[in-house]
Amino acid sequence: MKKKILAMALSAVMACSLAACGSGGSTETAGAKDSKETQAAAEGNELTVWAWDKAFNIYAMEEAEKIYAKDHADFKLNIVEVSWNDLQTQLSTILSSGDYSQLPDILLMQDFAYQKYIITYEDLFTDLTNSGIDFSQFSGGKVKASVVDNKNYGIPFDSGTEIAAYRTDILEQAGYTVDDLTDIDWDRFIEIGEDVLAKTGYSLFSSQAGSSDIIMQMVQSAGGSIWNEDGTPNFIGNETLEAAMKTYEKLFTTGVMATGNSWDEYIATFTSGKTLGAINGCWIMASIESADDQAGLWKITNMPSLPGVAGATNYSNQGGSSWGITTNCKNTELAVDFFNKTFAGSTELYDTILPSSGALSSWIPAGESSVYAEPQEFYGGEAVFEKITEFASKTPGFNTGVYYTEANDALAVAVTNVCSGSDIETELKTAEETVTFNMGQ
Repeated sequence: MKKKILAMALSAVMACSLAACGSGGSTETAGAKDSKETQAAAEGNELTVWAWDKAFNIYAMEEAEKIYAKDHADFKLNIVEVSWNDLQTQLSTILSSGDYSQLPDILLMQDFAYQKYIITYEDLFTDLTNSGIDFSQFSGGKVKASVVDNKNYGIPFDSGTEIAAYRTDILEQAGYTVDDLTDIDWDRFIEIGEDVLAKTGYSLFSSQAGSSDIIMQMVQSAGGSIWNEDGTPNFIGNETLEAAMKTYEKLFTTGVMATGNSWDEYIATFTSGKTLGAINGCWIMASIESADDQAGLWKITNMPSLPGVAGATNYSNQGGSSWGITTNCKNTELAVDFFNKTFAGSTELYDTILPSSGALSSWIPAGESSVYAEPQEFYGGEAVFEKITEFASKTPGFNTGVYYTEANDALAVAVTNVCSGSDIETELKTAEETVTFNMGQ
């Protein structure tokens, strides 16, 4: 049954999440590495790491290696570039065979898939709960992605903290500023959006058609869940989820939210189209900044909250990844110490990687660094990294569950049908039945 569950997980890849976390292409798969070299790298003071994206994740790991090696001269990382798709394939082969000796010491995992792997293969990741890593110093929403049964199995890395970014020049044409869009709920957001659309022809933000990511972000912002305590889907009668669906429908029908049919079209809506804003994980900043001619015209604030929902906040998270130490690690003590001195304990590391890659930390103390406080000219001279770190500290936790991909897909169908005129209650019932059926396969 476990193998069936994992096979279902590996068959579906969330395009938006992949773009968000920089899945990249693989120049060298783990299987292509000589097994003796991999074995040697896992011994002594050398650790083997699987990760994707040279400019982001691998770059960060290389800088972490340099920092740790300052006090550990014989320390070395053997970093193998493996795309997210290839990593899943490698894991499927290794875990299905039951021979874990081919696993690396450390591997990077997409947050949305973490719990599925922990639960499906209970002996894949090392329990880090009592390792000495202080998980209270990370954003709560990030930590929860790799927690099962109150045990920690991952070290959070990049932040997917939700931001709302807007073109100030177009807002001003309609008589508004970013302050008017700060600490508000979606009802007020829609009121402003309709007025801006009428005056300028620009939508306030956009989403990718056929995706329910913004629905999930809304639910998390209110501290909600799409799962019952027993792990079954909680769609029918879920007031928070219903409020998110109703809000999405109104955003779509009013035109306050535009849509793009593909990821590239989505990006183009706010870099060169008729959309003046973006609401997504903070990694979206790299795409915003690709429009060089718009430098200085953007500002960042928090997202709207769900109206009429108890516990609603203006903070959420989308995307991101975490590091895991496998049970095949030949020197777990070394691996834990490495993380404690770098990703879970070094402002120097985050100061180094932030300007070059935009890798915003989910480690809260990094926000106290002077680098995070430096003004960013692209965003009107504001210290946006400091602001986003503050957002991260206020983000509610969110249980992605074992069947996050199945739930996300079912809700995407539901919201698409609702925007075509179908009834929300009916669609949520169908979505819940679909997920329940898939869980039983």
